[in-house]
Amino acid sequence: MARKAVAQELSRERILEEARQLFAEYGYHTLTMRSIAKAMGYSHGALYYHFNEKAELFYALVTEDFTMLLERQKAMLARSRMGDIGQLEKLMLAFIQFGLENPYHYEIMFMINDAELQRYSRTEQAQCLELFATVVRSVISRKPGHEHKMYSLPWSLFMSMHGFISYNIRYRQSYEDVKKLAEQHVKFLCEGLDSK
Repeated sequence: MARKAVAQELSRERILEEARQLFAEYGYHTLTMRSIAKAMGYSHGALYYHFNEKAELFYALVTEDFTMLLERQKAMLARSRMGDIGQLEKLMLAFIQFGLENPYHYEIMFMINDAELQRYSRTEQAQCLELFATVVRSVISRKPGHEHKMYSLPWSLFMSMHGFISYNIRYRQSYEDVKKLAEQHVKFLCEGLDSK
């Protein structure tokens, strides 16, 4: 009975939040369920009340983070007109803002370099990239002679944003620290859509 009370006190949300930071800081392979629980000040049995294994915990993090990002992006797109360059700029800036305001989320979603772990996020990454590519393609389709960019440009733009985010995460820059630079970066990238 006491064990269940402790497990209920340690909520799933708290485990996810603290584990996210630990995974980003120490890496997936370094951590065990026991070390995660110890860092939180609990026995590892309390974690098993919510998650059967470390992989399940990690997958819950990835799913939660991508759901949050996709919901934000879809809500933003619903408030603007598809195919408009301004919509694309807002989407790109919102993505950069998400990455810099949620560095631990972003690292788990896009920066963990491990084949075993990447399979947990592959589907969610593809959904995120496809949503972004749809917006880019709708802008390109309004510009005659740009058909050859339909598949390469979304990827190039995404990688440019990813580079901006990862660089600033590495040097612990917040979104507010680099907001003006982020706005200029996005403007510059979108201006490139007008060139052939």
